[in-house]
Amino acid sequence: MANTTTLKSDRLTLIASTLEHVRTELEAPERLSGLLNAAVSKAWPTGEYDRDAMEFFRACFEAGGEAVAGWYGWYAVRDADSASPRALVGAGGYFGPADSDGTVEIGYSVLPEWQRRGYASEMVASLVAHAFTFVGTKRVIAHTTEANPASIAVLSRCGFQTAGTGREGALRFETARAPAP
Repeated sequence: MANTTTLKSDRLTLIASTLEHVRTELEAPERLSGLLNAAVSKAWPTGEYDRDAMEFFRACFEAGGEAVAGWYGWYAVRDADSASPRALVGAGGYFGPADSDGTVEIGYSVLPEWQRRGYASEMVASLVAHAFTFVGTKRVIAHTTEANPASIAVLSRCGFQTAGTGREGALRFETARAPAP
């Protein structure tokens, strides 16, 4: 499957980050709104999508070029409606392409003002479905802590099962590709 630059769900457009996006966030964050054609909260970035994550993504883009497009960050942009303009609500993405075992790891975060509205579940479902469009992907994993029941609920709603512990003692969740008929 070819990489794509946008994914569409019911209420969100997910936009694959690029080296230009990440450089903008690091060097001139006030310009991100223009690149995404969306309102960006003063509270951006959110959660674990911090400067270290941006630096990691920048290094991945610089090393991998166009071959890694779509395999790192995705911006979750809420469609405009009668109550609110088009707005960046969160981010999610992959830690890279599938490894030799066919495993892809995802992460995600939603700005506090947009939480508890189903955006995280919608974003995760889109990212998982997209990961499985690649032949080499056999499973998608995610990590969270017991102290984050909202994230556990999102993963459960999106078909993930607990699969022990992972990095730094975090809970590991996993969902696998449905077997071929």
